[in-house]
Amino acid sequence: MKHEFYTRVYYEDTDLAGIVYYANYLKFIERARSTMVREAGINQIGMKDDQGLFFVVRSVDATYLRPAKLDDELRVATKLQQLSGAKLLFEQDVFRTDELLFSSMITVVCMNIDGRVIRLPKEICARLAF
Repeated sequence: MKHEFYTRVYYEDTDLAGIVYYANYLKFIERARSTMVREAGINQIGMKDDQGLFFVVRSVDATYLRPAKLDDELRVATKLQQLSGAKLLFEQDVFRTDELLFSSMITVVCMNIDGRVIRLPKEICARLAF
């Protein structure tokens, strides 16, 4: 499954040097993943309220290659690399036009309300596997 998300760099996203503050890339990719999941037909609030399940980021492997700057239009490319058991592995890259600025691998797990990692329900797997 692949997805593209577009955003713009605002003043609030930058640091004193006028470039995107490093932690804000994590916000950009989080928004992209959340949008991807929503567009796949998964209501995360309903998932939590009805089933007591939610997604949690377990690990982030991030590489910063080039700086994004104020008013840049960014494209976040998200690819679901692996869907197995309780784990989702996402490859997420941030581009300015076709220039790669940031690259990451994100591991997300499904947890229950008691804080235990559990297998992804079949209906969620089916929605993400298209």
